[in-house]
Amino acid sequence: MNERLLLLGVDGGGTQCRARLCGSDGTILGEGAAGPANIRLGLDESFAAVRTATTRALAEAGLLSHEHDIIACLALAGASEPTNLAAAQQYPLPFRRALVTTDAHAACVGAHGGRDGGVVIVGTGTVGWAIRGARQYRVGGWGFPISDEGGGAWLGCEVIRRTLWALDGRIPWTGLLRAVSTEFKADPHAIVRWMSAAATRDYGTFAPFVIEHASRNDTIACDLLRMAAGHIDALVARLGAFGVERVALSGGLAASIEVWLSEASHALLVAPAADALTGAVELARTEARSAALIS
Repeated sequence: MNERLLLLGVDGGGTQCRARLCGSDGTILGEGAAGPANIRLGLDESFAAVRTATTRALAEAGLLSHEHDIIACLALAGASEPTNLAAAQQYPLPFRRALVTTDAHAACVGAHGGRDGGVVIVGTGTVGWAIRGARQYRVGGWGFPISDEGGGAWLGCEVIRRTLWALDGRIPWTGLLRAVSTEFKADPHAIVRWMSAAATRDYGTFAPFVIEHASRNDTIACDLLRMAAGHIDALVARLGAFGVERVALSGGLAASIEVWLSEASHALLVAPAADALTGAVELARTEARSAALIS
């Protein structure tokens, strides 16, 4: 193996970007994190987050001058869209070699250790991904607000919608709705002003309100989590229809949603072997092998 070769895995989602730097033997040398890296929402912002997270990993490893020794896998939300992917692949980067793929692909590789299987990411957004033989399958994840049902941004949007209903007097108040209303000083106009400039991740900041109040049996919170779980059930079922025999959940909201899923989904669920960051490092290793840089 090339002793100077470094493997970099990057997992970039709608909330944050994480980077892990490894030696060619797989030893973890450093890690770093930065802001969101969903390339559908902006290449420059996303790659700035990639660079920041990478620099922090290199600094932790004491290898700040070694960017050109890196074989990277950049697993980024939004990279499944052909136009976004093509633009990302042309983006100037300092690495020796870089593979750009979707965060769902890396999550699937990490969850099943490179074996066949599926994954449903439940984070700021949602998407289903599966690998079966030489084929890959994708379900959902087309982007908030027209897709990504069941994710953090969707939950945030739905609870804000119901807060407006309560402010209108159309539905009864609950603890959850009062908590969200307080964030806007009970002013529906403030909600509209906020909405006009809110990004996907801003909607996602209200998902923890739903989860917290569901633990108190708030009726609206419980209803929203049941609805979210129904959307995740549909993704799991579709992956199963492709012949996938095991599905892992990934993402920051996965644990909160899992308990609400159907028996049919639980029959397919397995614990992930590792996360998307591990999968990205493994894809970087595969890239290095394909270039005959390591054995």
